[in-house]
Formats: sequence, structure tokens, C-alpha cells
Amino acid sequence: MYLSIEKKKEFFKKHGKSDSDTGSAEGQIALFSYRISHLTDHLKSNRKDFNTQKSLVKLVGKRRDLLDYLMSKDITRYRNIVKELGLRR
Repeated sequence: MYLSIEKKKEFFKKHGKSDSDTGSAEGQIALFSYRISHLTDHLKSNRKDFNTQKSLVKLVGKRRDLLDYLMSKDITRYRNIVKELGLRR
């Protein structure tokens, strides 16, 4: 499996409050970004995999919703996570 439990805990520890804080918006955004990059690489070599393409579009939408939520609640946290992950917005 490409995403182990230890790797998930690492994401939440780095971007969330702790490794067990799986509900923080920053941790979820970081996890979604990792999954999006993984699926994008998969689609580069398997361009006719339409189920993966649909999953990718859903993940991008979920990440966008979380980023919009974070921007409306706390703009500094939003700017920090965008800067850390290197997202365009």
C-alpha cells in the first residue's frame, strides 16, 4: 500500500497539532495533496483509467472545500498551509 499508517501519522504530526489529531483541516489538506499527487502520477502512465480520474476530481474538490473553509475561518492558517504545501492559491 502506498500510504501506511506511519506515513499518515507523519502528515498529521507535521501539519496538524499532533499525530493523533486527524480532524485538523491542515492535516487533511496535506493528506489530500499527497493523494492527489500520487493519483496524478498514476494517471500519467494510465491515461484511460477513468475511475481513478473520477476519484482525483473528487479529491481536488474536497481539498478545495477545506481550503475555502480554512480561508473563511482563519486566513493566517490558510496562508501558512498553502505556503508549506506549495499550492498555487
